[in-house]
Amino acid sequence: MEIDTQVEMAPLSELVGDLIRAANRVENLSEADRVRLLGRAYVTILRAREQIGDEAERYRQSSINLISATGLVRRLSEQDVKALLLDAAKMIRTIKIVLDAKHAE
Repeated sequence: MEIDTQVEMAPLSELVGDLIRAANRVENLSEADRVRLLGRAYVTILRAREQIGDEAERYRQSSINLISATGLVRRLSEQDVKALLLDAAKMIRTIKIVLDAKHAE
């Protein structure tokens, strides 16, 4: 299965799946793919934060850490990249739950 590394506001569930698949195969990802996936996660988190409003503050530090790491990908171990991908997936999954609840109101 191919992993989509393009920066777009794809369905959040799809992005979570891409991040988890990438984390499970991190040794097969090029540096460029790692940067694109982390960047894609960061952009998605920023865009989603705008929709969440007041509740977005709790995601601020995590997204800053994510974008900081994107610039350092070549210096990170595979385990560090895997952890970042899984953290991003967890963050986006949580944001999706918050957005779904907000839209259900």
